[in-house]
Amino acid sequence: MSVLLIRLTLTSATALIWMIDISTSAQVGQSFNVLYVNEARNPVADKAVEVALSFIRRSSHLGIHVDNFSQVKADSQDPRTFLNALCDKYNNSLRQGKPPHVVLDTSLSGVISEAAKAFSAALALPTVSASYGQDGDIRQWRNLDGEQQKYLVQISPPGDIIPEIVRSIVMMNNITNAGILYDNSFVVDHKTKSLLQNIPTRHIMAEVEDLDSIRHQLTRYRDLDIVNYFILGRLSTIKAVLDIANTNKFFSKKFAWHAITKDKGLLKCGCTNATLIFVKPEPDSALKERLANLRTTYTLTAEPEIDAVFYFDLTIRTLLAIKGLFESGEWPKNMSYISCDDYNEDSQPRRKDLDLRKFFKQVSEPPSYANLVVESNGHSFMEFSLHLERVTIVNSQSVSAEPLSTWKASLNAPPILLKDSASINNFSAITVYRVVTVLQNPFVMKVLDKNGKETDKFQGYCIDLIEEISKMLGFEYDIYIAPDNSFGFMDENGQWNGMIKELIEKRADIALGSLAVMAERENVVDFTVPYYDLVGISILMKKPKIPTSLFKFLSVLEKDVWLCILSAYFLTSLLMWVFDRWSPYSYQNNREKYKDDEEKREFNLKECLWFCMTSLTPQGGGEAPKNLSGRLVAATWWLFGFIIIASYTANLAAFLTVSRLDTPIDSLDGLSKQYKIQYAPLQGSATMTYFFRMSQIETKFYDIWKEMSLNDNLSEIERAKLAVWDYPVSDKYTKMWQAMKEAKMPATLDEAVKRVRDSPSSSEGFAYLGDATDIKYLAMTNCDLQMVGDEFSRKPYAIAVQQGSPLKDQFNNAILQLLNKRRLEKLKETWWTLNPEKKMCEKQDDQSDGISIHNIGGVFIVIFVGIGLACITLALEYWWYKYRKPAVTKVTVGQWREPNKLDMSNKQLREHDFIRGLAADYAGLQSRHSIHALNPRRNLIHPVPTVDQ
Repeated sequence: MSVLLIRLTLTSATALIWMIDISTSAQVGQSFNVLYVNEARNPVADKAVEVALSFIRRSSHLGIHVDNFSQVKADSQDPRTFLNALCDKYNNSLRQGKPPHVVLDTSLSGVISEAAKAFSAALALPTVSASYGQDGDIRQWRNLDGEQQKYLVQISPPGDIIPEIVRSIVMMNNITNAGILYDNSFVVDHKTKSLLQNIPTRHIMAEVEDLDSIRHQLTRYRDLDIVNYFILGRLSTIKAVLDIANTNKFFSKKFAWHAITKDKGLLKCGCTNATLIFVKPEPDSALKERLANLRTTYTLTAEPEIDAVFYFDLTIRTLLAIKGLFESGEWPKNMSYISCDDYNEDSQPRRKDLDLRKFFKQVSEPPSYANLVVESNGHSFMEFSLHLERVTIVNSQSVSAEPLSTWKASLNAPPILLKDSASINNFSAITVYRVVTVLQNPFVMKVLDKNGKETDKFQGYCIDLIEEISKMLGFEYDIYIAPDNSFGFMDENGQWNGMIKELIEKRADIALGSLAVMAERENVVDFTVPYYDLVGISILMKKPKIPTSLFKFLSVLEKDVWLCILSAYFLTSLLMWVFDRWSPYSYQNNREKYKDDEEKREFNLKECLWFCMTSLTPQGGGEAPKNLSGRLVAATWWLFGFIIIASYTANLAAFLTVSRLDTPIDSLDGLSKQYKIQYAPLQGSATMTYFFRMSQIETKFYDIWKEMSLNDNLSEIERAKLAVWDYPVSDKYTKMWQAMKEAKMPATLDEAVKRVRDSPSSSEGFAYLGDATDIKYLAMTNCDLQMVGDEFSRKPYAIAVQQGSPLKDQFNNAILQLLNKRRLEKLKETWWTLNPEKKMCEKQDDQSDGISIHNIGGVFIVIFVGIGLACITLALEYWWYKYRKPAVTKVTVGQWREPNKLDMSNKQLREHDFIRGLAADYAGLQSRHSIHALNPRRNLIHPVPTVDQ
């Protein structure tokens, strides 16, 4: 025994070898000797083996008799003590002439299990082991040769296979992180690396013993951002873990829970509202009757039931395999044994053709729970099934248990046989990221309800962006506003605020908003690729209101001038009428002289008014007076009109042009060079930081130049090179910074907009300097504000994550895909071009545009008024002619008599000429159409008024 102990501790010694010959003929009635090895922490095996021996005794059809049953139990984890006890028991059996035909090893794992394996391998004892461990996990059996593997057989217990379902669930749901808690009913030490090997899943495994350890591990897992939890243990352990998880608010859509046990029974916990996947073993339906018989007849009631039945079947099959060896004649006729004291490491005993594994596989006795798969060591196990169901617990009561699927035990992560693919695929913990943001239109805005009140929901460009990314990467998010609604700036002490502070202190996973990429920010957080164009600083000013008037063309001349022109018009018309009336050379006083002229115009008062009016137009006034005095008046009026019209036209063009050229400020330089308009950014904003730093840089440059210029160590030539007439360093930003401090920076954007609106005009008051997107949105949604000048100090917008976060690469890929799909352009169009808050403002006059209708529309009014007056006049003429006409006398053409013209007045002469012409025209019409022959009544001319003498 001491020699074997020395060998197990890597020390060599010598011993004598003696042989004991036991022939098969000595075995009467198939009696077998068994050396049973177990440890105190596996009481289930003891009870199951005891039931198996009872079953053998009562089942004569098996043809097995256990003659010598030697049992060794390890009460501690001291391998030396255990080996001493094992060797004592073994040596006693040799002295009694009853050496073990087989060693039944139900030790679990660790040093005791390794010691038992070393014992059986060194003494070449046929062994069936039920220890935990997969291929290569049992060190003492790691390098067995082919002959040793035939009689040194390992069958993995159910507790070694059940954890493999974790791998199947992780693979099926693509879980990226997992926290595994287990109690001492499972042995998973050897699975720390192998369980999720070659799967990109960050996982942690820890054993829990009491409530304090459970609470500690849960807190630790949450701090490590573990959201998928697996509990391997008894129902009591699962209940304790779930109760603590419920107390610490671990049940939400962010977490997924899986409870895996070997026990029978229902899942219980004091949870308020919890849903989890419950996994427990289930015997094959064809074997339930046999299992029930073992439970009632042979009192196989040890728990967990699956372990008890496994050890029961293992014992039966082991003895039946030994029986098969004997019956087939393959058991060695001269089976030799050596004691522990006689063991020599240099001449270890060897067994040949002792194929216990083959006969173990060929046993025909039906299993009691599930079939045993017998392959090589580390690949042999009970092929049981696990039942998965979704359990919902509300107020400590299980309200539903929905069957989901079954899982066939295997070491190769077999797929889970789902009844409904969506039932478990969507159960994995939803990845929920904490997103901190800042309210800024139109990037992040609160949704308003029907009453115009803010709700807890958000909308905007960035909200749509994170929604697109979440769909691509498969996560959800919780948004909250930064405590100070600030993007994040560093003070003089290096301390941050706003969204950047939330990332640094790990209260948020993502900073979302119009966050500009800055060098100091990149030192403490990571930025994704930009998702928005370069955005700079711009100027917000009050939009100038250019006064418009439909009759602006009348304002070219003053009212006094228009009155003088009107007076001159009436005076000239009156004089022309008087001169034509009294001049002996006028037409109305010399009709016989001008009777042969084609144009005969009598300048009465109406004709004079018409002549003077039309003379001012390109159409002209028509025939001029015949008398010289009248023509002098007309010529004077023409000259007057020409000068007035030329002056009016020139002044109208100049007047309209000058009013449109009045542009107060169009750039930052223009703003900095004036003093009527105050300007400032928001207090504590990035724009304020920009101007402050630019002024500091100018000051530093000036100090450097001054130091160089006043350096006494310079030579005259070197100092002369620094002498310049102009100031070599600009002080633009220094002056602007001073002006900003004097103007007092607004604390909020609303305050800044109010100060801009309160400006008396666009050429005096207040201008706001800020983010170009803010100003662009304000100008888009307010018709009284405008964005002035080009942007400067342009920077990209990006999403920020914690430094070293894997989200950076994931978001980069997602944003690039959105760029390629032109989704970002569509978002920009949605929230800028098609924004429902966008105002359709009146177009402001521009120098490149023509004169607007607001300034020239009065001309059209003049037309409409003139047409209206003409229509009224026509109505009056028709009324006068119809209802005020005198009596008429009907005469025929043949009855017409030429009156004596000498007896007629001027009026009568005009009427005479009119009637005479009308009669002649009518007579000609009759002759052309032969009216006389067709209708004699048409010889009558139209009735004409009787001439009053």
